[in-house]
Amino acid sequence: MKFSEFAIYLDKLEKTPSRLEITSILTDLFKKTDSNEIQKTVYISLGILAPNYEGVLLNLAEKMVIKAIAQANRESIEEVTRLYKQKGDVGNVAQALSKSKNYQMNVLEVYGDLLSIAKDTGEGSQDRKIEKMANILKNLDPLSARFVARIPVGRLRLGFSEKTVIDALAGHDIKTKNEIEKAYNIRPDIGYIARLVKEKKLSEVKPEVGVPVVPMLAARLNSTTEMIKKMGEVAVEPKFDGLRIFIHFKKPNFLKIFTRNMNALNPDIFPELKEVGKYIKADSVILDTEAVGLDPEREGFVDFQKTIQRRRKHDVVKSSEATPLQFQVFDVLILNGKSFIETPYKKRREILESVVVNGGLLRIDESTITKDPDVIKEKHKKYLSMGLEGVVVKKANGGYVSGRTGWNWVKMKEVEGQNGKLSDTVDCIVMGYSVGKGKRSDFGIGQFLVGVKDGDTVKTVTKVGTGLTDEQFRELIIRLKKLETSQKPEEYEVHKDLTPDFWVTPSLVVELAADEITKSPKHTADLALRFPRLIKFRDDRSANQATTIEELQDMFKLQKSS
Repeated sequence: MKFSEFAIYLDKLEKTPSRLEITSILTDLFKKTDSNEIQKTVYISLGILAPNYEGVLLNLAEKMVIKAIAQANRESIEEVTRLYKQKGDVGNVAQALSKSKNYQMNVLEVYGDLLSIAKDTGEGSQDRKIEKMANILKNLDPLSARFVARIPVGRLRLGFSEKTVIDALAGHDIKTKNEIEKAYNIRPDIGYIARLVKEKKLSEVKPEVGVPVVPMLAARLNSTTEMIKKMGEVAVEPKFDGLRIFIHFKKPNFLKIFTRNMNALNPDIFPELKEVGKYIKADSVILDTEAVGLDPEREGFVDFQKTIQRRRKHDVVKSSEATPLQFQVFDVLILNGKSFIETPYKKRREILESVVVNGGLLRIDESTITKDPDVIKEKHKKYLSMGLEGVVVKKANGGYVSGRTGWNWVKMKEVEGQNGKLSDTVDCIVMGYSVGKGKRSDFGIGQFLVGVKDGDTVKTVTKVGTGLTDEQFRELIIRLKKLETSQKPEEYEVHKDLTPDFWVTPSLVVELAADEITKSPKHTADLALRFPRLIKFRDDRSANQATTIEELQDMFKLQKSS
């Protein structure tokens, strides 16, 4: 497909607010796309070059793109900068200045040239990247230049995600959609999945060591009687306040580590895992674990914020000595190339115990099989008294179902010091912030607006301005300054009376406690958190893994029935 033809579709998508219409446009686009180019077409339509876990980035800042536009169109940097300040969008500037009448480049050629920029590193790479970007823009028609110029700065602005792509690939067929979602959860590379759909090879999808799997998540349910009613025989395990880590190991020394939001972490952050092969009796394996920080002096666990500091500290060795980690292992997904995702929990548990050398670095979670609601309550009290977060209850004959689907895993969690009606916390996306008054003006922030996910949109649930320490305010403004954007992100739905002073991109997730959830006429989620308090920054979660509006509604119902 010629990129100029592709750009016409992108233009339609940008101008369309309707989710159904966006899906229909994508369906039409994918039908006209060959199997050898659909993978790259999907990537570019999402403004990426590869799935996030591969970390393929163009590394072109706005100033570099401006230089590329100037070079492509033989304009001065000053003139391009002036236009950018006027239009506020590098894409619109590229389109306005383009005089090219070249409509010959195809999607694969543009993708290949962009990938070449991403892979260019080392001395002099910045100048080469600018020159390569200029060459791409010079050989594109004006409309195509608009969209390509936006990709490096992350502002393609088409308002849809992988979920919409799945809907479009399914062509409104529910059964096909479920099959695609299941495949995507096993192999979360939407471009790769699109190619398999096109080639009718979706059944070939299987997990692979080195490629993350969408994690299984726990639903919320606080009635132990209801748990047994919905799940039957269950396994009761402790819930640790740690960092969810997937360990991918293959002999002799292959090691990859992924977080719950499928980001690859540098193994150097966890020097403890360099010797992990000693604790695994297998040629290859994927283990689902919780990294928990230890306090050597108190012989106990440290909290999540202390554990996650390891990812942000430069002196990792010193940090690992001060706060050593142990990995609580609770599931196995692959063993020696064979997938156990659809294997019942009790069988996976047997396999786990035969594979992991228990004790020391890797510790298999305690697990109690029961059909008695009172046993769940007893275990919950026991784990809370140990300083843990309560229990996770798992369906004994359930498979490993990615996402928060059905009643396979549920959590029963209490927040320490929480006296209100709401017994669980909410993971919210920070959408924007407003400047404070009085003392808070020193921090540059007085309150921040947060929301929850509703499909591809983010809807508001509360503003938070109390319950933060001075240190938290300082850290928050540093984080938010890096995420500021001049315009409200397309996916945000916000009542005009709640508009913040500054918008931020949907990146930072915070865990909030509240007294209760109430009905709200102004918040676009139709629900609001009353007396919200910041518990912690959830650096282990992406915006796509924040609380959904359906979960918030479930929490509202649970609160009313308690």
